[in-house]
Amino acid sequence: MILSVQDVSITYMIGDFREIGLKEFVMRKLTGTYKSERFLAVNDVSFSLDKGDMLGIVGVNGAGKSTLLKVISGVLAPSSGTVIANGKVVALLELASGFDGDLTIRENIYLRGALLGYTRNFVDEKYDEILSFSELEGLEDRPFRNLSTGMMSRLAFSIACFVQPDILILDEVLAVGDGAFQEKSEKRMRGIINSGAVTILVSHSLGQIRELCTKVLWLDHGRQVAFGETEPLCDAYQQFLDEREKPGTAGGTC
Repeated sequence: MILSVQDVSITYMIGDFREIGLKEFVMRKLTGTYKSERFLAVNDVSFSLDKGDMLGIVGVNGAGKSTLLKVISGVLAPSSGTVIANGKVVALLELASGFDGDLTIRENIYLRGALLGYTRNFVDEKYDEILSFSELEGLEDRPFRNLSTGMMSRLAFSIACFVQPDILILDEVLAVGDGAFQEKSEKRMRGIINSGAVTILVSHSLGQIRELCTKVLWLDHGRQVAFGETEPLCDAYQQFLDEREKPGTAGGTC
């Protein structure tokens, strides 16, 4: 087993504290007028993944997908439950994070690489491949802030996928770029999967989930609806989406 998530929940406190100062907070607490409540963003989720598994996580907006990824990657600590990751974890959650807008593309490749744990020698060896894969040759001296969102995403993905992680976490990453780049990204993902890594993908594309993933986790309002084989779960989720789109029901996007 490479990854074990057992009974994981994440609870946020929401209330007036963001809009008031310390003095006002104390006065409201003393007078009983301070209001706060707990919001359960992830509610008792459990699953495990073995070598070579690729998990697709589906659910409508607000299902808790990205929050769960942050827990698995170590960005957030669970309010309850446990996450055991056996091996190196590389996560692409917010593609533009870890970059400096004032630095050039070349400088940012080394910066982002260092944040992912790459040595300078490793980045030296992979630099031309990273630049070529991101399709940004000839732009090495352009400031990062001048790139389009698509260019930023391609660069972030390209840097991340040249390491060999034990667990790779992708949040809507394969949706970046045009069709040709998406195809190239998926091919790279297959190579990582075939090498034995565990991969977790959040995607709004059920076609992508069906094609790439060996297992699916379905979340709804933080709750685990189902975890299991790809085709039957994708079929059930598609039926759920179709029902939502019928007149007289609350619509939404996946």
